Amino acid sequence: MIGQTLSSPVSRRGFMVGAAGLTFGIAAGLPGETVQAAAAKSAAMSPWVTIAKDGTISIMSPAAEMGQGSLTSIPLILAEDLDADWAHVRVIPAPPDDALFGNPQFGYMYTAGSNAVASYFKPVRKFGAQVRKILIANAATHWNVPVSELSTGPSVVIHEKTGRKLRYGEIAAFAQIPQDAPEVKDEELKPTKNFRLIGKDVMRVDMPGKVNGTARYSIDVDVPGLLYGAVMRAPVEGAGPATIDDKKARAVKGVVAIVPLSYGVGVVAKTPSAAFAAKKALVITWNQTGKAWGFDSTKGGEIFAAAARNLDQKSMVWDALGDTKQALASAATTVEGDYRCDFVYHAQMEPLNAVASVSRDGKSVELWAGVQAKTVAVTVAASALGIAADKVVYHDMLMGGGFGRRGHHDIEFVYDAVVLSQAVKRPVKSMWTREDDFRNGRFYPLAGHYLKAGFDAAGKVVAYHHRKACDVVSAFQEPARLEKDKGRDRVSFTGLEAKYYQIPNHLAEAVPMDSGMRTSSLRGVAHLSNLFGIESFIDELALKGGVEPVAFRRTLIGAAPRGHAVLDSVTRMSEWSRPRADTALGIAYTDFAGTLIAAVAEVAVDRKTGIIRVPKMWVAIDCGIAVQPNSVRAQVEGGLIYGLGFALWERITTKDGTVDQANFQDYHIPRINEVPEIEIDLIVTDNRPTGVGEAVTSLVAPAIGNAVAKLTGARLRQAPMSRDRVLAALKV
Repeated sequence: MIGQTLSSPVSRRGFMVGAAGLTFGIAAGLPGETVQAAAAKSAAMSPWVTIAKDGTISIMSPAAEMGQGSLTSIPLILAEDLDADWAHVRVIPAPPDDALFGNPQFGYMYTAGSNAVASYFKPVRKFGAQVRKILIANAATHWNVPVSELSTGPSVVIHEKTGRKLRYGEIAAFAQIPQDAPEVKDEELKPTKNFRLIGKDVMRVDMPGKVNGTARYSIDVDVPGLLYGAVMRAPVEGAGPATIDDKKARAVKGVVAIVPLSYGVGVVAKTPSAAFAAKKALVITWNQTGKAWGFDSTKGGEIFAAAARNLDQKSMVWDALGDTKQALASAATTVEGDYRCDFVYHAQMEPLNAVASVSRDGKSVELWAGVQAKTVAVTVAASALGIAADKVVYHDMLMGGGFGRRGHHDIEFVYDAVVLSQAVKRPVKSMWTREDDFRNGRFYPLAGHYLKAGFDAAGKVVAYHHRKACDVVSAFQEPARLEKDKGRDRVSFTGLEAKYYQIPNHLAEAVPMDSGMRTSSLRGVAHLSNLFGIESFIDELALKGGVEPVAFRRTLIGAAPRGHAVLDSVTRMSEWSRPRADTALGIAYTDFAGTLIAAVAEVAVDRKTGIIRVPKMWVAIDCGIAVQPNSVRAQVEGGLIYGLGFALWERITTKDGTVDQANFQDYHIPRINEVPEIEIDLIVTDNRPTGVGEAVTSLVAPAIGNAVAKLTGARLRQAPMSRDRVLAALKV
């Protein structure tokens, strides 16, 4: 069961912070639709868990659901150590409250970077164990027996000596809630061998609604008096309207209002088609403010590549070990490589949209949205109106894809809905067309990579230098986080160091650039670009050293049994050493924030057309404890297909700062007939769970590129590896 929306924040009245960091309260307010049903029938064991007398257990899910399964995974983890009967669990999206439900890594409710399960895993296990302790303590008092004589089964406390049992719902009827959270030590958590839920293929709670059509997205929301909004935005970040001719727009039947904005012009109408038609009829000249005016992505790619190679260009030391420059200077042999990546569009399937209903007095607002950072959405709505955050009633909706696009500090589509609703004092559903999102997208950044490595006389890699020139994405996407990180842009440069390769002297340098373009994280974050350079270059080094690529990687990772296990698995599955007639295999490997993963791609190349075909890919992954194995496999498959687009087709180009592409007819995402057969080996270990959704995405391009090099002898150095680039490389 899943609660669809939230209509009130959790009340903190009566809460106390417990010794283990969990807050408790006997009279805790509950989110939205739960309030009435729970008022006289439930015991609020914590803000995370409410148990009703009928045995229904409501568990909050703090992570945003965008198809990755976190809505189910995190409550499932809590239910495991609560020893709950999953058949009686009701999952409710947690309300926007950073103090109670914030992601432990980020400090606020933000779902990104493949870290939701990894970050919440231990805290929510302890929350579940704490509630279980409360239930046991109440049962012990009720029966007048020692706590040590009690155990639990699925939603039941058991006294084995007498055979008595108390269902959790029965205990809820008389439970006394302690003022302080009971302490739970790590060793008190359930051993992995006793898991009933974690590691099993439990159906995702959002799945039935998505199958039968009852799942609700913000684009489905309909409220009384609803109007529709659209915004013509400036084509360049920082620009705005210089002149506005709205005569033709106002003449469109159904138009209610034209709303001038600092960044464009909004239209509010009675129907979506009227809003879009009026927006198209606007005649606007734009002022020339904004750095991106004049930016040409092709020329920009050359500039970025030159900046990466120019050792005198200002840079930041991202990571360093030993004396790399000296080691390179004294190396017996050196190898250099250049790699580039183009701008990439998110291509999320559900268009950007939100619904806002501003009160008549403008002092409160009701908001429906699907976002990756719900507390940020509340802040954006409150800031737009100049009101306090507690005057925002937020309804959390499912998302039809996020990939980083729905997680920015300003969440502009939410802002659009609020300001348009404020203008007309009626509910407004603001919607972006696909063309809007192409024109005003926030793109994965352009990047240039320069790599250099040195071998000693014995053929050992002794030095490794990687310089990456790239926009400082966080300056646009998350300026507060960039300041907190003292100018280190994790969105653009994380993973540049590749520490899992044990090279005694390594230097990773970030070369900050500023194209003026709207830039953003995207599935794979910095790794998507970085690993194209790193894993392609590692293959170059293996070739130069005369060492087979898998063996070369084995040597570089040293004593890393989990790494060797994924390499063993993927080479076994793909029959790595078997000769092929018209195809070749390429490999890529990484340690993605603790997830060990290796991918092999089989490719064929049409030398006349330059078309790369990928018949099959194999992936071996060790993400520790796989909370939901089927979801892990689905995420690997989805990440691989997403990475296929980055590798072969997806490219945003600009001229004079404006985007050339308009829709999917000129932006190629993978079609079903282009998706390879996929074989996955999920290697389950007792290590803590680590990220999955983005891990494989970054390996697809280098695995394909390495296979092309093996098959043709031509090294592809720019993503996407488009037909024209393949043909050009084959001619060299």
